[in-house]
Amino acid sequence: MLLRLESTLPRSDRDSILLLCKELGYTTRFLGGRQELLELSGPGAPDHRSRLADLAGVVRVLDVGAARELHERATGSGDTRPDTIVRIGDAVIGGGNVSIIAGPCAVEDEGRLAEIANAVRRAGATALRGGAFKPRSSPYSFQGLGAEGLAILGRVKALTGLGVVTEVLDPRDVEAVGEVADAFQIGARSMTNFALLREVGRTRIPVLLKRGFAATVRELLLAAEYVLSGGNEQVVLCERGVRGFDSVTRNLLDVGAVAHLKGATHLPVIVDPSHAAGRADLVRPLARAGIAAGADGLLIEVHPAPGEVHSDGAQAVGLDAFARIVADVRALCAIDGRTLVTSQLSESPANGGFQ
Repeated sequence: MLLRLESTLPRSDRDSILLLCKELGYTTRFLGGRQELLELSGPGAPDHRSRLADLAGVVRVLDVGAARELHERATGSGDTRPDTIVRIGDAVIGGGNVSIIAGPCAVEDEGRLAEIANAVRRAGATALRGGAFKPRSSPYSFQGLGAEGLAILGRVKALTGLGVVTEVLDPRDVEAVGEVADAFQIGARSMTNFALLREVGRTRIPVLLKRGFAATVRELLLAAEYVLSGGNEQVVLCERGVRGFDSVTRNLLDVGAVAHLKGATHLPVIVDPSHAAGRADLVRPLARAGIAAGADGLLIEVHPAPGEVHSDGAQAVGLDAFARIVADVRALCAIDGRTLVTSQLSESPANGGFQ
């Protein structure tokens, strides 16, 4: 590891840094006579980078060396970790496999949810999304059906066989949600709820972690590190757009971050074009962009009657539009040699997308 220290660092602070380095198992030496560059040699551990970066007097960690964090693709020995593959019901995400998770924003009606679940499965989705608990900006907006919504998800899951992805908001609800969910969704507003991240990290249920709407890529990866450090290796990162200054789209879909993450981490990365667009007419082109950038899957809001819903109806695509998105993904996967994983009940389209 290589640290840059402050040029005017008092001797006592420098000695404290050297003492901690020794306690962590490193041998140290300064490079150059100004004692600003400190080289550390030793086995390293995932937590060392943050511990040393937090020290007063350390300006920057220039090279992490062997102290690689758990999300990083490179290892301390110079090797690279293979892609992590996460399974959510029939969905397979990562390692050249692409899956589509689809469904309504929120669980509101059991009959309608079952209708949507069966339709998206026939079209090619391999997991069902739907919120029983909904975080909203206003306390007066629809907050989801809570426990009743979970029960509905459980019954529709039994009926259709689709794995369920649903949001958990509170560490106290992890056990109850985990009895139904095949994957916990950690929403953008909860990305920095560290108590919640630690709690889902204690489980072995996959975690779909959304990027906060003002979070850097580094902050997203450190949020994932909370889950990984708890022993849960089944983490899927989700790019859903960051807050911008233009109201043309709800958020700015960061396809550059998707491409970067595919090289920087072994964790699978999916894209939520629905929350990025905020408009149903833009979901399809943004879905194409995400897959073309290397995403391992999509998270899409689908509803046959968007005017009925209590939340985010404007960004929900219809069933025909969803089928066209699936065809697009199939065509893009064929171009770069990846596999679109679909349900055995899905209907193969007669042609390959981009109509």
